[in-house]
Amino acid sequence: MRGIKSHMRHLLIGCAAGCVFGSFGCTPTKTLLDERFPPPGVDRTSQSRETPESLRVRKTPESLPPRFHGPVVPAGGQNLPALAALEQSQPAVVDEFVKLAVTRNPRLARATIAIDAAQGRYLQAGLYPNPELAVNWDEIGDRTGAGGILAAPKLTQTIVTGHKLSLSQAVVAREVDQATLELVSERYAVVSSVRAAFYDAYTLQQRAEVLKELVKLADDAAANGKSLLEAKQIARLDMVQLEVQQQQFRAELQAVEKELPAAYRRLASVTGENGLNVPAVVGTFDGLPAYDLEQTRAAVLASHPDIRTAKVGVDRAQAAVRRAEVEPIPNVSVYAGYIRQFENKSHDGAAGLSMPIPVWNRNQGNIHAAKAELGMAIQTVGRVENELVGRVAVAFQTYAAARQRAELYRVEILPRATETYELSMKAFKGGQFEYLRVIQAQRAVAEAKLELNKSLGDAWRSAAELSGLLLEESWPGTLGAPIKGPEMKPMPKPLPPKGVQEK
Repeated sequence: MRGIKSHMRHLLIGCAAGCVFGSFGCTPTKTLLDERFPPPGVDRTSQSRETPESLRVRKTPESLPPRFHGPVVPAGGQNLPALAALEQSQPAVVDEFVKLAVTRNPRLARATIAIDAAQGRYLQAGLYPNPELAVNWDEIGDRTGAGGILAAPKLTQTIVTGHKLSLSQAVVAREVDQATLELVSERYAVVSSVRAAFYDAYTLQQRAEVLKELVKLADDAAANGKSLLEAKQIARLDMVQLEVQQQQFRAELQAVEKELPAAYRRLASVTGENGLNVPAVVGTFDGLPAYDLEQTRAAVLASHPDIRTAKVGVDRAQAAVRRAEVEPIPNVSVYAGYIRQFENKSHDGAAGLSMPIPVWNRNQGNIHAAKAELGMAIQTVGRVENELVGRVAVAFQTYAAARQRAELYRVEILPRATETYELSMKAFKGGQFEYLRVIQAQRAVAEAKLELNKSLGDAWRSAAELSGLLLEESWPGTLGAPIKGPEMKPMPKPLPPKGVQEK
Protein backbone atom coordinates (compact mmCIF):
# COMPACT_ATOMS: atom_id res chain seq x y z
CA MET A 1 0.00 0.00 0.00
CA ARG A 2 2.84 2.38 0.87
CA GLY A 3 4.49 1.57 -2.48
CA ILE A 4 1.30 2.51 -4.30
CA LYS A 5 1.13 5.81 -2.41
CA SER A 6 4.78 6.55 -3.19
CA HIS A 7 4.16 5.80 -6.87
CA MET A 8 1.11 8.07 -6.89
CA ARG A 9 3.06 10.83 -5.15
CA HIS A 10 5.82 10.81 -7.77
CA LEU A 11 3.25 10.64 -10.54
CA LEU A 12 1.37 13.68 -9.24
CA ILE A 13 4.58 15.69 -8.76
CA GLY A 14 5.71 14.79 -12.28
CA CYS A 15 2.36 15.75 -13.76
CA ALA A 16 2.35 19.05 -11.88
CA ALA A 17 5.88 19.93 -13.00
CA GLY A 18 5.05 19.02 -16.58
CA CYS A 19 1.93 21.17 -16.49
CA VAL A 20 3.83 24.13 -15.04
CA PHE A 21 7.06 24.04 -17.03
CA GLY A 22 5.48 22.68 -20.18
CA SER A 23 3.49 25.90 -20.45
CA PHE A 24 6.68 27.81 -21.29
CA GLY A 25 7.19 25.89 -24.50
CA CYS A 26 3.66 26.49 -25.72
CA THR A 27 3.36 28.89 -28.61
CA PRO A 28 0.26 31.11 -28.44
CA THR A 29 -2.06 30.73 -31.39
CA LYS A 30 -1.69 33.43 -34.03
CA THR A 31 -4.56 35.84 -34.42
CA LEU A 32 -5.64 37.93 -37.38
CA LEU A 33 -4.40 40.94 -35.48
CA ASP A 34 -0.92 39.40 -35.23
CA GLU A 35 -0.80 38.86 -38.98
CA ARG A 36 -1.96 42.43 -39.62
CA PHE A 37 0.44 44.05 -37.16
CA PRO A 38 3.69 42.06 -37.18
CA PRO A 39 6.61 43.98 -35.67
CA PRO A 40 9.39 44.73 -38.15
CA GLY A 41 11.88 41.90 -38.44
CA VAL A 42 10.39 39.72 -35.68
CA ASP A 43 9.33 36.08 -35.90
CA ARG A 44 6.07 35.96 -33.97
CA THR A 45 6.29 32.17 -33.54
CA SER A 46 9.19 32.53 -31.08
CA GLN A 47 8.03 35.46 -28.98
CA SER A 48 9.55 34.24 -25.70
CA ARG A 49 12.89 33.04 -27.08
CA GLU A 50 14.25 36.24 -28.62
CA THR A 51 17.17 38.02 -27.02
CA PRO A 52 17.77 41.77 -27.05
CA GLU A 53 20.68 41.16 -29.46
CA SER A 54 18.44 39.47 -32.00
CA LEU A 55 15.85 42.19 -31.65
CA ARG A 56 18.35 44.88 -32.60
CA VAL A 57 18.41 43.74 -36.22
CA ARG A 58 15.21 45.73 -36.67
CA LYS A 59 17.28 48.92 -36.52
CA THR A 60 18.98 48.32 -39.85
CA PRO A 61 18.16 50.65 -42.73
CA GLU A 62 16.40 47.78 -44.52
CA SER A 63 13.73 47.81 -41.80
CA LEU A 64 12.83 51.41 -42.62
CA PRO A 65 10.32 52.40 -45.31
CA PRO A 66 11.90 52.78 -48.79
CA ARG A 67 11.68 56.57 -48.72
CA PHE A 68 13.42 56.81 -45.36
CA HIS A 69 16.74 55.03 -45.94
CA GLY A 70 19.68 56.73 -44.30
CA PRO A 71 22.61 56.07 -42.00
CA VAL A 72 21.86 54.81 -38.53
CA VAL A 73 23.38 56.70 -35.63
CA PRO A 74 26.34 54.79 -34.17
CA ALA A 75 26.20 53.97 -30.49
CA GLY A 76 29.79 55.02 -29.84
CA GLY A 77 31.51 58.36 -30.26
CA GLN A 78 34.30 57.32 -32.63
CA ASN A 79 36.19 60.04 -34.45
CA LEU A 80 34.61 59.96 -37.90
CA PRO A 81 36.29 61.29 -41.07
CA ALA A 82 33.74 64.11 -41.29
CA LEU A 83 34.65 65.30 -37.79
CA ALA A 84 38.37 64.96 -38.52
CA ALA A 85 38.00 67.14 -41.62
CA LEU A 86 36.06 69.82 -39.74
CA GLU A 87 38.46 69.78 -36.80
CA GLN A 88 41.26 71.00 -39.08
CA SER A 89 39.80 74.52 -38.66
CA GLN A 90 39.32 74.94 -42.39
CA PRO A 91 36.22 76.45 -44.03
CA ALA A 92 33.74 73.66 -44.78
CA VAL A 93 30.81 73.18 -47.15
CA VAL A 94 27.28 72.36 -46.07
CA ASP A 95 27.49 68.64 -46.92
CA GLU A 96 30.36 68.13 -44.48
CA PHE A 97 28.28 69.53 -41.62
CA VAL A 98 25.32 67.34 -42.65
CA LYS A 99 27.48 64.19 -42.69
CA LEU A 100 28.74 64.96 -39.22
CA ALA A 101 25.25 65.74 -37.90
CA VAL A 102 23.66 62.45 -39.00
CA THR A 103 26.33 60.48 -37.15
CA ARG A 104 27.02 62.57 -34.06
CA ASN A 105 23.95 64.59 -33.17
CA PRO A 106 22.53 63.53 -29.75
CA ARG A 107 18.97 63.96 -31.00
CA LEU A 108 19.47 61.06 -33.39
CA ALA A 109 21.29 58.97 -30.80
CA ARG A 110 18.38 59.51 -28.41
CA ALA A 111 15.86 58.48 -31.08
CA THR A 112 17.90 55.35 -31.76
CA ILE A 113 17.91 54.43 -28.07
CA ALA A 114 14.14 54.97 -28.01
CA ILE A 115 13.86 52.19 -30.61
CA ASP A 116 15.80 49.88 -28.29
CA ALA A 117 13.45 50.77 -25.44
CA ALA A 118 10.39 50.02 -27.57
CA GLN A 119 11.90 46.70 -28.64
CA GLY A 120 12.48 45.84 -25.00
CA ARG A 121 8.83 46.58 -24.20
CA TYR A 122 7.81 44.39 -27.14
CA LEU A 123 9.87 41.51 -25.78
CA GLN A 124 8.49 41.96 -22.27
CA ALA A 125 4.87 42.09 -23.47
CA GLY A 126 5.11 38.51 -24.80
CA LEU A 127 6.72 36.88 -21.75
CA TYR A 128 4.69 34.32 -19.84
CA PRO A 129 4.03 34.93 -16.11
CA ASN A 130 6.39 33.12 -13.76
CA PRO A 131 5.25 30.13 -11.71
CA GLU A 132 4.87 30.50 -7.94
CA LEU A 133 6.56 28.17 -5.48
CA ALA A 134 5.06 27.85 -2.00
CA VAL A 135 5.82 25.83 1.15
CA ASN A 136 3.09 25.44 3.79
CA TRP A 137 3.62 23.77 7.18
CA ASP A 138 0.41 23.52 9.16
CA GLU A 139 -0.64 22.01 12.53
CA ILE A 140 2.87 22.13 13.91
CA GLY A 141 2.93 20.62 17.45
CA ASP A 142 -0.37 18.80 17.02
CA ARG A 143 -0.71 16.14 19.76
CA THR A 144 -1.52 13.45 17.26
CA GLY A 145 1.64 14.25 15.29
CA ALA A 146 4.19 16.85 16.32
CA GLY A 147 5.39 17.27 12.76
CA GLY A 148 2.03 18.58 11.54
CA ILE A 149 1.21 18.71 7.84
CA LEU A 150 3.93 19.79 5.36
CA ALA A 151 2.88 20.86 1.87
CA ALA A 152 6.10 21.24 -0.06
CA PRO A 153 6.62 22.06 -2.80
CA LYS A 154 3.42 23.65 -4.06
CA LEU A 155 3.72 25.03 -7.62
CA THR A 156 1.15 27.40 -9.13
CA GLN A 157 1.12 28.51 -12.76
CA THR A 158 -1.20 31.03 -14.40
CA ILE A 159 -2.39 30.03 -17.88
CA VAL A 160 -2.94 33.14 -20.02
CA THR A 161 -6.07 32.86 -22.15
CA GLY A 162 -7.65 34.86 -24.94
CA HIS A 163 -4.32 35.39 -26.79
CA LYS A 164 -3.57 38.25 -24.40
CA LEU A 165 0.19 38.01 -24.86
CA SER A 166 0.10 38.18 -28.65
CA LEU A 167 -2.42 41.01 -28.53
CA SER A 168 -0.24 42.92 -26.05
CA GLN A 169 2.71 42.45 -28.37
CA ALA A 170 0.63 43.72 -31.29
CA VAL A 171 0.12 46.98 -29.38
CA VAL A 172 3.80 47.41 -28.55
CA ALA A 173 4.86 46.41 -32.08
CA ARG A 174 3.21 49.59 -33.33
CA GLU A 175 5.23 51.53 -30.76
CA VAL A 176 8.38 50.04 -32.27
CA ASP A 177 7.25 51.25 -35.70
CA GLN A 178 6.49 54.70 -34.31
CA ALA A 179 9.91 54.91 -32.67
CA THR A 180 11.54 53.95 -35.97
CA LEU A 181 9.61 56.61 -37.85
CA GLU A 182 10.50 59.12 -35.13
CA LEU A 183 14.17 58.46 -35.85
CA VAL A 184 13.56 59.26 -39.52
CA SER A 185 11.68 62.43 -38.63
CA GLU A 186 14.43 63.54 -36.27
CA ARG A 187 17.08 62.83 -38.89
CA TYR A 188 15.61 65.15 -41.50
CA ALA A 189 14.75 67.76 -38.88
CA VAL A 190 18.42 67.82 -37.89
CA VAL A 191 19.54 67.96 -41.53
CA SER A 192 17.15 70.84 -42.19
CA SER A 193 18.41 72.73 -39.13
CA VAL A 194 22.03 72.26 -40.17
CA ARG A 195 21.34 73.55 -43.68
CA ALA A 196 19.44 76.58 -42.36
CA ALA A 197 22.18 77.38 -39.81
CA PHE A 198 24.83 77.00 -42.50
CA TYR A 199 23.16 79.52 -44.80
CA ASP A 200 22.53 81.84 -41.89
CA ALA A 201 26.29 81.93 -41.30
CA TYR A 202 27.09 82.13 -45.02
CA THR A 203 24.67 85.04 -45.52
CA LEU A 204 26.35 86.95 -42.70
CA GLN A 205 29.75 86.22 -44.24
CA GLN A 206 28.64 87.60 -47.60
CA ARG A 207 27.01 90.58 -45.96
CA ALA A 208 30.26 91.35 -44.17
CA GLU A 209 32.14 91.27 -47.49
CA VAL A 210 29.66 93.68 -49.07
CA LEU A 211 29.85 96.00 -46.08
CA LYS A 212 33.65 96.00 -46.13
CA GLU A 213 33.53 97.20 -49.73
CA LEU A 214 30.93 99.82 -48.82
CA VAL A 215 32.92 101.04 -45.83
CA LYS A 216 35.98 101.50 -48.03
CA LEU A 217 33.96 103.42 -50.59
CA ALA A 218 32.34 105.52 -47.84
CA ASP A 219 35.79 106.32 -46.44
CA ASP A 220 36.95 107.44 -49.88
CA ALA A 221 33.78 109.47 -50.36
CA ALA A 222 34.22 111.17 -46.99
CA ALA A 223 37.84 111.98 -47.79
CA ASN A 224 36.89 113.44 -51.16
CA GLY A 225 34.01 115.31 -49.54
CA LYS A 226 36.43 116.90 -47.09
CA SER A 227 38.55 118.10 -50.00
CA LEU A 228 35.44 119.50 -51.69
CA LEU A 229 34.41 121.20 -48.48
CA GLU A 230 37.83 122.82 -48.14
CA ALA A 231 37.54 123.97 -51.77
CA LYS A 232 34.06 125.34 -50.92
CA GLN A 233 32.42 123.20 -53.62
CA ILE A 234 29.94 121.56 -51.19
CA ALA A 235 28.17 122.79 -48.09
CA ARG A 236 28.78 121.61 -44.54
CA LEU A 237 25.36 119.92 -44.59
CA ASP A 238 26.46 117.74 -47.51
CA MET A 239 29.63 116.80 -45.68
CA VAL A 240 27.61 115.77 -42.62
CA GLN A 241 25.50 113.49 -44.83
CA LEU A 242 28.65 111.80 -46.14
CA GLU A 243 29.93 111.26 -42.60
CA VAL A 244 26.58 109.85 -41.46
CA GLN A 245 26.61 107.37 -44.36
CA GLN A 246 30.19 106.43 -43.52
CA GLN A 247 29.32 105.73 -39.87
CA GLN A 248 26.17 103.81 -40.80
CA PHE A 249 28.11 101.37 -42.98
CA ARG A 250 30.83 101.05 -40.36
CA ALA A 251 28.29 100.36 -37.57
CA GLU A 252 26.53 97.76 -39.71
CA LEU A 253 29.83 96.01 -40.46
CA GLN A 254 30.75 95.92 -36.78
CA ALA A 255 27.34 94.47 -35.91
CA VAL A 256 27.71 91.72 -38.52
CA GLU A 257 31.22 90.91 -37.29
CA LYS A 258 29.78 90.52 -33.78
CA GLU A 259 27.04 88.21 -35.10
CA LEU A 260 29.33 85.89 -37.04
CA PRO A 261 30.96 84.03 -34.07
CA ALA A 262 27.52 83.26 -32.62
CA ALA A 263 26.31 82.07 -36.04
CA TYR A 264 29.32 79.71 -36.30
CA ARG A 265 28.70 78.45 -32.77
CA ARG A 266 25.03 77.83 -33.53
CA LEU A 267 26.02 75.88 -36.65
CA ALA A 268 28.32 73.72 -34.54
CA SER A 269 25.60 73.15 -31.93
CA VAL A 270 22.92 72.05 -34.40
CA THR A 271 25.51 69.77 -35.97
CA GLY A 272 25.90 68.06 -32.60
CA GLU A 273 29.48 69.11 -31.78
CA ASN A 274 29.05 72.36 -29.84
CA GLY A 275 32.80 72.61 -29.21
CA LEU A 276 33.65 72.44 -32.90
CA ASN A 277 35.75 75.35 -34.15
CA VAL A 278 34.13 76.82 -37.28
CA PRO A 279 36.36 79.61 -38.62
CA ALA A 280 34.31 80.14 -41.79
CA VAL A 281 32.05 78.33 -44.25
CA VAL A 282 32.33 77.85 -47.99
CA GLY A 283 29.14 78.11 -50.01
CA THR A 284 27.37 79.74 -52.89
CA PHE A 285 24.10 81.47 -53.57
CA ASP A 286 23.92 79.80 -57.00
CA GLY A 287 21.51 76.92 -57.59
CA LEU A 288 18.60 77.96 -55.39
CA PRO A 289 15.97 75.24 -56.05
CA ALA A 290 12.61 76.26 -57.52
CA TYR A 291 9.94 74.58 -55.38
CA ASP A 292 6.28 74.46 -56.32
CA LEU A 293 3.74 74.86 -53.51
CA GLU A 294 1.26 72.18 -54.62
CA GLN A 295 3.95 69.68 -55.56
CA THR A 296 5.64 70.22 -52.20
CA ARG A 297 2.37 69.85 -50.29
CA ALA A 298 1.48 66.62 -52.11
CA ALA A 299 4.97 65.16 -51.59
CA VAL A 300 4.96 65.96 -47.87
CA LEU A 301 1.50 64.46 -47.33
CA ALA A 302 2.54 61.32 -49.23
CA SER A 303 5.78 60.53 -47.46
CA HIS A 304 6.45 62.51 -44.30
CA PRO A 305 7.19 60.22 -41.32
CA ASP A 306 5.04 62.29 -38.94
CA ILE A 307 1.95 61.39 -40.96
CA ARG A 308 2.96 57.75 -41.11
CA THR A 309 3.55 57.82 -37.35
CA ALA A 310 0.03 59.15 -36.83
CA LYS A 311 -1.42 56.42 -39.06
CA VAL A 312 0.53 53.77 -37.17
CA GLY A 313 -0.96 55.32 -34.04
CA VAL A 314 -4.41 54.44 -35.40
CA ASP A 315 -3.29 50.83 -35.85
CA ARG A 316 -1.91 50.82 -32.32
CA ALA A 317 -5.19 52.17 -30.93
CA GLN A 318 -7.13 49.48 -32.79
CA ALA A 319 -4.86 46.82 -31.33
CA ALA A 320 -5.33 48.34 -27.88
CA VAL A 321 -9.11 48.07 -28.26
CA ARG A 322 -8.78 44.39 -29.13
CA ARG A 323 -6.51 43.87 -26.15
CA ALA A 324 -8.96 45.58 -23.79
CA GLU A 325 -11.86 43.50 -25.11
CA VAL A 326 -10.17 40.18 -24.28
CA GLU A 327 -9.13 41.23 -20.78
CA PRO A 328 -12.40 39.92 -19.19
CA ILE A 329 -11.57 36.39 -20.39
CA PRO A 330 -10.34 34.88 -17.11
CA ASN A 331 -6.86 33.43 -16.82
CA VAL A 332 -6.67 29.98 -15.23
CA SER A 333 -4.32 29.21 -12.34
CA VAL A 334 -3.36 25.56 -11.88
CA TYR A 335 -1.40 24.14 -8.99
CA ALA A 336 0.09 20.84 -7.89
CA GLY A 337 1.97 19.82 -4.79
CA TYR A 338 3.17 17.18 -2.39
CA ILE A 339 1.78 16.83 1.17
CA ARG A 340 3.46 15.00 4.07
CA GLN A 341 1.16 14.30 7.00
CA PHE A 342 3.25 13.41 10.04
CA GLU A 343 0.32 12.50 12.28
CA ASN A 344 -0.72 9.52 10.15
CA LYS A 345 2.65 8.99 8.38
CA SER A 346 1.12 9.48 4.92
CA HIS A 347 2.44 10.89 1.64
CA ASP A 348 -0.26 12.66 -0.41
CA GLY A 349 -0.57 14.77 -3.51
CA ALA A 350 -2.64 17.86 -4.28
CA ALA A 351 -3.84 19.48 -7.52
CA GLY A 352 -6.37 22.13 -8.41
CA LEU A 353 -7.24 25.13 -10.49
CA SER A 354 -8.84 28.53 -9.96
CA MET A 355 -10.07 31.40 -12.06
CA PRO A 356 -11.78 34.75 -11.42
CA ILE A 357 -15.42 35.12 -12.39
CA PRO A 358 -15.99 38.33 -14.44
CA VAL A 359 -19.24 39.34 -12.80
CA TRP A 360 -18.72 42.95 -11.73
CA ASN A 361 -15.50 43.94 -13.46
CA ARG A 362 -15.57 43.17 -17.17
CA ASN A 363 -13.00 45.86 -18.04
CA GLN A 364 -15.80 48.14 -19.22
CA GLY A 365 -13.98 51.34 -18.33
CA ASN A 366 -10.74 50.42 -20.08
CA ILE A 367 -12.60 49.29 -23.19
CA HIS A 368 -14.45 52.60 -23.28
CA ALA A 369 -11.17 54.51 -22.83
CA ALA A 370 -9.43 52.46 -25.55
CA LYS A 371 -12.22 53.23 -28.02
CA ALA A 372 -12.01 56.92 -27.15
CA GLU A 373 -8.24 56.84 -27.70
CA LEU A 374 -8.87 55.23 -31.08
CA GLY A 375 -11.06 58.18 -32.00
CA MET A 376 -8.33 60.55 -30.83
CA ALA A 377 -5.74 58.70 -32.92
CA ILE A 378 -7.92 59.00 -36.01
CA GLN A 379 -8.25 62.74 -35.44
CA THR A 380 -4.51 63.02 -34.85
CA VAL A 381 -3.87 62.01 -38.46
CA GLY A 382 -5.83 65.02 -39.70
CA ARG A 383 -4.20 67.30 -37.15
CA VAL A 384 -0.68 66.25 -38.18
CA GLU A 385 -1.54 66.66 -41.87
CA ASN A 386 -2.87 70.16 -41.25
CA GLU A 387 0.17 71.13 -39.18
CA LEU A 388 2.58 69.88 -41.85
CA VAL A 389 0.70 71.70 -44.60
CA GLY A 390 0.83 74.81 -42.42
CA ARG A 391 4.60 74.45 -42.01
CA VAL A 392 4.96 73.98 -45.76
CA ALA A 393 2.84 77.08 -46.40
CA VAL A 394 4.79 79.28 -43.96
CA ALA A 395 8.18 78.13 -45.28
CA PHE A 396 7.05 78.46 -48.88
CA GLN A 397 5.59 81.91 -48.23
CA THR A 398 8.96 83.19 -47.03
CA TYR A 399 10.82 81.24 -49.71
CA ALA A 400 8.69 82.40 -52.64
CA ALA A 401 8.70 86.06 -51.58
CA ALA A 402 12.44 86.12 -50.92
CA ARG A 403 13.20 84.25 -54.15
CA GLN A 404 11.08 86.63 -56.21
CA ARG A 405 12.63 89.64 -54.49
CA ALA A 406 16.14 88.29 -55.07
CA GLU A 407 15.40 87.63 -58.73
CA LEU A 408 14.11 91.17 -59.22
CA TYR A 409 17.14 92.67 -57.49
CA ARG A 410 19.54 90.49 -59.49
CA VAL A 411 17.90 90.98 -62.89
CA GLU A 412 16.34 94.43 -62.67
CA ILE A 413 17.20 96.62 -59.70
CA LEU A 414 20.91 95.99 -59.15
CA PRO A 415 21.87 96.24 -62.87
CA ARG A 416 19.93 99.49 -63.24
CA ALA A 417 21.35 100.95 -60.04
CA THR A 418 24.83 100.02 -61.24
CA GLU A 419 24.15 101.59 -64.63
CA THR A 420 22.90 104.74 -62.95
CA TYR A 421 26.04 104.90 -60.85
CA GLU A 422 28.32 104.44 -63.87
CA LEU A 423 26.46 107.12 -65.84
CA SER A 424 26.69 109.45 -62.86
CA MET A 425 30.42 108.84 -62.67
CA LYS A 426 30.84 109.69 -66.36
CA ALA A 427 28.76 112.84 -65.99
CA PHE A 428 30.71 113.79 -62.88
CA LYS A 429 34.02 113.37 -64.65
CA GLY A 430 32.70 115.59 -67.42
CA GLY A 431 31.66 118.24 -64.95
CA GLN A 432 27.94 117.80 -65.63
CA PHE A 433 26.88 116.34 -62.23
CA GLU A 434 27.48 117.38 -58.69
CA TYR A 435 29.48 115.04 -56.50
CA LEU A 436 26.54 114.31 -54.22
CA ARG A 437 24.60 112.91 -57.18
CA VAL A 438 27.36 110.33 -57.58
CA ILE A 439 27.26 109.52 -53.86
CA GLN A 440 23.49 109.03 -53.99
CA ALA A 441 23.84 106.64 -56.94
CA GLN A 442 26.59 104.82 -55.07
CA ARG A 443 24.35 104.45 -52.05
CA ALA A 444 21.55 103.05 -54.23
CA VAL A 445 23.91 100.33 -55.49
CA ALA A 446 25.01 99.58 -51.92
CA GLU A 447 21.44 99.23 -50.70
CA ALA A 448 20.57 97.00 -53.65
CA LYS A 449 23.51 94.69 -52.88
CA LEU A 450 22.59 94.47 -49.21
CA GLU A 451 18.94 93.78 -50.01
CA LEU A 452 19.92 91.12 -52.55
CA ASN A 453 22.12 89.47 -49.94
CA LYS A 454 19.28 89.50 -47.39
CA SER A 455 16.73 88.14 -49.89
CA LEU A 456 18.99 85.28 -50.97
CA GLY A 457 19.72 84.42 -47.34
CA ASP A 458 16.00 84.31 -46.50
CA ALA A 459 15.29 82.19 -49.58
CA TRP A 460 18.01 79.66 -48.81
CA ARG A 461 17.01 79.30 -45.16
CA SER A 462 13.38 78.68 -46.15
CA ALA A 463 14.51 76.29 -48.87
CA ALA A 464 16.48 74.39 -46.21
CA GLU A 465 13.30 73.96 -44.16
CA LEU A 466 11.40 72.77 -47.24
CA SER A 467 14.18 70.28 -47.98
CA GLY A 468 13.70 68.73 -44.54
CA LEU A 469 9.94 68.46 -45.02
CA LEU A 470 10.53 66.84 -48.42
CA LEU A 471 13.12 64.41 -46.96
CA GLU A 472 15.69 65.49 -49.54
CA GLU A 473 18.91 63.58 -49.05
CA SER A 474 20.66 65.31 -51.94
CA TRP A 475 20.19 69.05 -51.78
CA PRO A 476 19.52 71.39 -53.55
CA GLY A 477 16.76 69.34 -55.13
CA THR A 478 15.61 69.24 -58.74
CA LEU A 479 11.96 70.30 -58.52
CA GLY A 480 12.53 73.26 -60.81
CA ALA A 481 15.05 75.44 -62.57
CA PRO A 482 17.62 76.86 -60.14
CA ILE A 483 18.15 80.57 -59.67
CA LYS A 484 21.65 82.00 -59.89
CA GLY A 485 23.24 84.12 -57.23
CA PRO A 486 24.26 87.73 -57.73
CA GLU A 487 27.29 88.90 -59.63
CA MET A 488 28.62 91.44 -57.17
CA LYS A 489 31.22 93.35 -59.14
CA PRO A 490 33.15 95.93 -57.15
CA MET A 491 32.01 99.48 -57.77
CA PRO A 492 34.58 101.88 -59.24
CA LYS A 493 36.08 104.34 -56.85
CA PRO A 494 34.59 107.86 -57.21
CA LEU A 495 37.04 110.48 -58.49
CA PRO A 496 37.25 114.00 -57.07
CA PRO A 497 36.62 117.00 -59.31
CA LYS A 498 39.44 118.53 -61.28
CA GLY A 499 41.70 120.74 -59.25
CA VAL A 500 40.96 118.91 -55.99
CA GLN A 501 43.68 116.63 -54.64
CA GLU A 502 42.47 113.16 -53.65
CA LYS A 503 43.00 112.07 -50.06
